[in-house]
Amino acid sequence: MPNAERRVAVRVLQAGAIAVVLVAAPYKTFDLDRFFVPKELVLGVTGLLAGGLCLARVRRLSLSRADQMLALWLALGLASALFATNWWLAGRAMAVSLAGVACFWSARALARAGHARALLAALALAGVVGAGTALLQAYGLHTEFVSLNRAPGGTFGNRNFMAHLCVITMPALLLSGLRSPSRASLQRWCGGIAIVCGALILSRSRAAWLALVVGMAVLVVAGIVALRQRDNSLRLRRLVVLAVAGMAGAGSALVIPNTLDWNSESPYADTAHSIVNYKGGSGHGRVVQYRNTLKMTLWHPLLGVGPGNWAVSYPRYASDNDPSLGRDGMTSNPWPSSDWMALLSEGGPAAFVLLGLAMLALVADGLRGVRDPSSTETRVTSAAMLATLAIMVVVGAFDAVLLLAAPALVAWSLLGTLAATSRERQAMDLGIARRIAALALVAVLGGLAVARSAAQLTAMSMYATNSRASVLERASTIDPGSFRIHARLAQLYLGRGDCGRSRVHASAATRLFPSSPVARRLLGACGA
Repeated sequence: MPNAERRVAVRVLQAGAIAVVLVAAPYKTFDLDRFFVPKELVLGVTGLLAGGLCLARVRRLSLSRADQMLALWLALGLASALFATNWWLAGRAMAVSLAGVACFWSARALARAGHARALLAALALAGVVGAGTALLQAYGLHTEFVSLNRAPGGTFGNRNFMAHLCVITMPALLLSGLRSPSRASLQRWCGGIAIVCGALILSRSRAAWLALVVGMAVLVVAGIVALRQRDNSLRLRRLVVLAVAGMAGAGSALVIPNTLDWNSESPYADTAHSIVNYKGGSGHGRVVQYRNTLKMTLWHPLLGVGPGNWAVSYPRYASDNDPSLGRDGMTSNPWPSSDWMALLSEGGPAAFVLLGLAMLALVADGLRGVRDPSSTETRVTSAAMLATLAIMVVVGAFDAVLLLAAPALVAWSLLGTLAATSRERQAMDLGIARRIAALALVAVLGGLAVARSAAQLTAMSMYATNSRASVLERASTIDPGSFRIHARLAQLYLGRGDCGRSRVHASAATRLFPSSPVARRLLGACGA
């Protein structure tokens, strides 16, 4: 790949990592979607441009075991999407997975070409920027682009999502601090770590706290192995300075008054005490949800219920008084409280195993890397990759992470950057015909993902700013997969006594979510 194209691809990934953290829409009617959809648009554009630039002039593809497993996982996901009940949700979920893995492959290709430090710094900075938006909200800044209900989520709309991305970037922050070329640069990274640690404390995210403990434990153990032999390429005494900065940030968050309204007199201590509580509260709700999700998986053992279709199928398998269901009879969230439960139930056991094998291959590469005799920096980079992967596994066990655009872009790109030394298992020469076919596939899949997100965002804008039936009809045409718009139009026409038009939209809503009591009630109101 020519240097000019590599530089552009690096800038695309760097800009995408920052933009995906910052973008949000002001349409409060759409709750979390006003944060998710703009971020999905950024992820789609980033994956499309970075992937296309990296493929444009490549003559030879080097495939590791992880690459092969990821490609098979994506292929099974596409097959599962074809049989999903709700194709719109399936396409949306697959767009996140495809773009995320495209960022992984692009980041690794660019890291191998010598751009690892630039990429790692930008991805670490994304965590600092996300934490900064959360701190601004916690200390009194209120705008249309944050959610007051889940503070301090900043531009993520939810404090847990903010904390997950911040903790995923922690090994990258430490590694960037170790690599600082000057004292001023080290001071900036110390400030970044202090900001992230302060936001993590204020988030009260048990999954993020647990992941931080596990990740740092893995980093210490892998670091000890990596540093048995060392040269002077890294100044390890900086670790003490960086650790002190993190503790200072966490301590400041505890003592500086903020605007957060917790219901407990000792909220942070209470969160720490309940970090592994599964007998009550949200912990018990997760156990119930996981059990019912496994039951759903047993009924769909080949291809699962389809990417993104957990919320469509789950109500049929929910138990009595299931906390995952809202008052409207639909799931409270569009995904389960675990990446791994979602991927298992939506893609099926075979796809889940393939993704697990891909991650095990990365672990094997990381374990070889920490014993690499070539340089201390290579070994420490592998240790950071193992810690990042451990953090992703832990937070993914307790909430949606890789299912969401912002952490998908940052986490996959981090893994690609840190796993640049993965062992090549297979090489494939790309002639002109193969390269054109690969570029066409990227253009088609990426273009569909970008168009889908752009259409959804346009329809959201129309719905939120105008209540006329003619405008809502245009919105439903632009985004035919919006349950909310179809249900609103069915209700609107029903109020006017226009059963013909009401049935059209009630039927569309029912096809999207067959188990929805609201859709069935609207459909039955006119005798259908």
